[in-house]
Amino acid sequence: MSVLSGKKIILGISGGIAAYKTATLVRLFIKAGAHVQVIMTPASLDFITPLTLSTLSKNPVHSKFYNEEEGAKWNNHVELGLWADIMIIAPATANTLSKMVNGNCDNLLIATYLSAKCPVYFAPAMDLDMYKHPSIVASFNSLNQFGNILIPAETGELASGLTGEGRMAEPENIVAFLEAYLSNKLPLKGKKILITAGPTYEAIDPVRFIGNHSSGKMGYDIAEAAVNLGAQVILVSGPTSIAVKNNSIQLIRVVSAQEMYDKCLEHYETVDVVVAAAAVADYKPKVLEDQKIKKTQASFSIELEKTKDILAALGKTKKNQFLIGFALETENEIENAKLKIQKKNLDLIVLNSLQDCGAGFGKPTNKVTFIDKDFNIEAMELKLKEEVAVDILNKVIKHYHA
Repeated sequence: MSVLSGKKIILGISGGIAAYKTATLVRLFIKAGAHVQVIMTPASLDFITPLTLSTLSKNPVHSKFYNEEEGAKWNNHVELGLWADIMIIAPATANTLSKMVNGNCDNLLIATYLSAKCPVYFAPAMDLDMYKHPSIVASFNSLNQFGNILIPAETGELASGLTGEGRMAEPENIVAFLEAYLSNKLPLKGKKILITAGPTYEAIDPVRFIGNHSSGKMGYDIAEAAVNLGAQVILVSGPTSIAVKNNSIQLIRVVSAQEMYDKCLEHYETVDVVVAAAAVADYKPKVLEDQKIKKTQASFSIELEKTKDILAALGKTKKNQFLIGFALETENEIENAKLKIQKKNLDLIVLNSLQDCGAGFGKPTNKVTFIDKDFNIEAMELKLKEEVAVDILNKVIKHYHA
């Protein structure tokens, strides 16, 4: 999955012949999973139609401060600027570059640019002599000083018939530039994270098992968030109906605690971080029946034995890994979590309490308390599990960037 997935992108189009390429650019952004809104300068309307771009972006195209056909509805440039995660101006003509530098705010695109709080990229397009002119070079330098990012023009045949530098980067190359730039800026770039998720099923016979109510959502949300932050992710998952959304996640499906134990230890040496979010069974039947147990007695008992403790094994052999465990408690929550940190050599524990409304298995929300190895305690409010996943990974980021 692209790092552009879920990103809100404003594409600003100014009046150059390269504007025809923006149809492909919008299509590629949408294919990458981004949300796109297009703002056109009045001059760009001569090169490509708003209908084309609105159809591809699935959003209305903006080109005026007011839409007369909608009762003079105001296109709020401030809201547009605040909405975006990324703004890209392509093609960026000499005229538009000059306006960006000098704040000459005579159209909606420049007004939105001046209001934007997000990173702004610009892809120049002009003839080769214009591209090398000192005024254009000065515009590039000024925009770079503003923090804007130049997507360099390419060399090729130009609209004038000449061949040289000044041709707007091809849409595929613009997308590749953005993906590479964003990936290198991601805070977990270069980190490898092992995450466990879901329950384990401990077989009694070929039909029955001992399990729990874990859906696996918390672990899957952590995996998705970690990938979006640049990490390489191995997800070891017990039985769950949840599917990974990002194909770059290495998903390893297991059933039993023993299988999860084996896979975690197999990959442990190669990872930087472990987030053990799985609800692993503490006990399993001592004897696995090879045939279905018949209901012939009024009662019967099953002898259980402990499963191997995955977290304890990882903590015992820990070198430089940042080890995060989970604790689901019903009483003496803080003290039990502190004991778990000590016994299993954890760096951080994420404490859940079944006493908290909205927390626990099978819910979209969770309420956690973070306790680190120095017993610093941070209680969080009730949040969506996707938000809790980000909070957990912020602890990892803080560990590596403190």
